[in-house]
Amino acid sequence: MSSVPFTRPTLIAAVAFLDTSLSQAAFNHMVLRLGLEEDIPSDTSISVSKKADRLGRILVQRRDDLLDTLEGRMSLAEAVVREAVKPMRVASLHPNEIAFARGLARDGYVVGFDDQRVPHLRKALPDELGLPEVDDEVHQLLKHFSFVEPLGHLDQGIEAHARGDWAAANAQFRTFLEGLFDDIARYCEGADKTDVLTSENRRALLAKIGFLAKDRNEWTDDGKNYINGLFKMLHTDGSHPGLSDEDHSTFRLHVVLVTGRTFLRRLRYQQ
Repeated sequence: MSSVPFTRPTLIAAVAFLDTSLSQAAFNHMVLRLGLEEDIPSDTSISVSKKADRLGRILVQRRDDLLDTLEGRMSLAEAVVREAVKPMRVASLHPNEIAFARGLARDGYVVGFDDQRVPHLRKALPDELGLPEVDDEVHQLLKHFSFVEPLGHLDQGIEAHARGDWAAANAQFRTFLEGLFDDIARYCEGADKTDVLTSENRRALLAKIGFLAKDRNEWTDDGKNYINGLFKMLHTDGSHPGLSDEDHSTFRLHVVLVTGRTFLRRLRYQQ
């Protein structure tokens, strides 16, 4: 796994789940496994919630610290996530466990269970996607170009996904991508020239100036291209045969992140 395989929201969700799923003794044993006994006292007069709060603060500050575990050498972030996976249960309805599982899904991981219902963390997608790194790079590039509105829509979509509001998440993901291309057009051609256009015409303008590649079918005059097809998919609502709402919303998030990074990188290279 990558040295930084999980996003901050997932790590916070992991700590919140540990807070509600471990006893005092179990939490103290976990602290020993993580090598944090000097930072988090074993005193049972201190509540598990207070210890979890301390763990969370240590985690966001020292997530890349390396430690040796029975599963090998890994970052503190990965070790905490793996600790949080251990108490997970099949088809649990606990809100903190559901939130943690959704965070893992956003980062490209799932939890499977063997015949004895023992949970195991595994990647749901190929290493090459590196979804947490993609998410971080997209956020950094949006800030670099001061694309404030798309950034806001992306963050709102991720927040809606985390709370299971699939319709709101899907709407925000589409608005994020539409706003991204709008801002790229303004950046390339200026607001005076682009603000009078519709969003679709702004994308057509990006193809006209060569930002969107016609030879790669990113944009074509007949509308049968990647960008138009993606927006048509993102515009659909309702149920999807063979997929749960959660699966499809997570898929949309992954697609818009990877697509967004591709074109933000292109814009950066053309500076």
